[in-house]
Amino acid sequence: MQARTHHCGELRSEHVNQTVALAGWVNKYRDHGGVIFIDIRDRKGITQLVFRPSDEKLHANADRLRNEDVIWVKGTCIAREEGMANPKLATGDIEIEATELEILNKVDTPPFTPDEAPKVGEETRLRYRFIDLRQQRMQKILKTRHRVTKLMRDYFDENEFLEIETPFLCKSTPEGARDFLVPSRLQESSFYALPQSPQLFKQILMVAGMERYFQIARCFRDEDPRADRQAEFTQLDVEMSFVNQDDVMDCIENLCRKLWKDILDVDVPKLKRMPYAEAMDRFGSDRPDLRFGMELVNISDLAEKTDFKVFKGAIADGGLVKAIRVPGGASMSRKETDALAEWVKQFGAGGLPVTKVEGGKLATGIAKFLEPITDELIAKMEAQDGDLICFGVDKKSTVVHRVLGELRVKIAHQLDMIKPGQWEWLWVVDFPLVEFNEDENRYDSLHHPFTAPNPEDMHLLDSDPAKVRSLAYDIILNGSEVGGGSIRIHDKNTQSKVFSLLGISEEDAKVKFGFLLDALRFGAPPHGGIALGLDRTVMHLENTTNIRDVIAFPKTQNGVDLMTMAPSEVDPAQLQELHLRLAPSIKADAVKG
Repeated sequence: MQARTHHCGELRSEHVNQTVALAGWVNKYRDHGGVIFIDIRDRKGITQLVFRPSDEKLHANADRLRNEDVIWVKGTCIAREEGMANPKLATGDIEIEATELEILNKVDTPPFTPDEAPKVGEETRLRYRFIDLRQQRMQKILKTRHRVTKLMRDYFDENEFLEIETPFLCKSTPEGARDFLVPSRLQESSFYALPQSPQLFKQILMVAGMERYFQIARCFRDEDPRADRQAEFTQLDVEMSFVNQDDVMDCIENLCRKLWKDILDVDVPKLKRMPYAEAMDRFGSDRPDLRFGMELVNISDLAEKTDFKVFKGAIADGGLVKAIRVPGGASMSRKETDALAEWVKQFGAGGLPVTKVEGGKLATGIAKFLEPITDELIAKMEAQDGDLICFGVDKKSTVVHRVLGELRVKIAHQLDMIKPGQWEWLWVVDFPLVEFNEDENRYDSLHHPFTAPNPEDMHLLDSDPAKVRSLAYDIILNGSEVGGGSIRIHDKNTQSKVFSLLGISEEDAKVKFGFLLDALRFGAPPHGGIALGLDRTVMHLENTTNIRDVIAFPKTQNGVDLMTMAPSEVDPAQLQELHLRLAPSIKADAVKG
């Protein structure tokens, strides 16, 4: 193959009469009365080639071409005939009169072409990912991902951060998600863990005096994948010394402004801040979507005035009743509201009481039970004719909030309430330090065990830890948590007290986190940081809801790489070297899977 002079998306009218050479894939083949037209494609675009019958050998060679053959071609750039320009292509004003053709790879019939990929099932696309990635859409996404990481690196370099790599082979500290374990060949019966995040290492770097650290970090969590989560993912990891919350948050806000401006030409305003308690009260979620209304309204005082047993029973058990108003929701059919009632059960609800506003009164659903409070309820909900009112009822406020929080988002999408191009940012702050785990009768960290308590609440740490706020902050975009961080504990005594609160004994703390406790003894500065999900950031920038779209080689919902068929069994000799033996039942399950 000879050198190419241009990429397939670069040629314009100013190149007419130049001799050019291109290389790429056959995107489309057409025979128009003996004249063969070939669209050649590379990552920069598409150019039309013309093969005329006058050159019999060249024409015969072109006639062999089919979609996805790999070719090199040389010819003269000419202007298209009048009326034949293609405004859909950047190269649509010109074409190449071919004089030479080399078939670099004559392919078998592909299972699908890049143009067909959007109509192909995702499993087939992932099995043949090397074809799927040839789509212009997928290449655009990966180019955006490249631009995002470059902009991040440039931004942090300009702000005097150091990019420092942290280990992949780490100590297992199973306090959060499940670890991926890696057996050690040299240390028999011992295991490394792949990092769930570089959290402890970046804190150690602050103790080491690095002051400003960042990393585009690969992280691993043995969790079930979801549409916005993979077991293997990438995050922007940041840590800073001698800072407070505002310093970290301002740093990340400015980064987001740069990304959205440079990539989308969108101006990001100063971000709102909302306390966790307010977010839960108004939106039922610690990642509230502000692109539409339907805020939660506490109507427990009105519910007590009814004889509706569902309301009365919940309130008697110390629970509450909240409601959301769905503008125009009265247009929903009984079948649709019944489907929602089934859907909310996954969040702990027993059902979904609803009613509609018609002629200034309540109609259908539980309207008859609400007669004593009809006027008050309509006034409190600011309801109009044609609205639907949905109620969340439970003895646990957490259930009410989750049910209505999830419901408002589902209805907003179902009724097309979200306008294209909306960007609603905010910081959620003042998270509780811990939450009580009833199943295990102990406290869990709401973020992680290294998050600093709010100094104003330190006096409650022993007497009422559930009321202690933390110095944690999450950045939310359109109802999605893009990242989260906190100011860290930087003294040993407070860290030991928090470990004890979480049920981590002094002995366990030394085994699992002894190196951190040692570091805190020897001059740890006040420090804090954040991690932004790189995959989720690119998802927003590219307006996709599937994380697999923004990762070159993702796993399926079952954690399988369909292209390489990983995970797979290994040679018994490898297991022997690692001092491992598979239990028969485990091996049998692996074969079935």
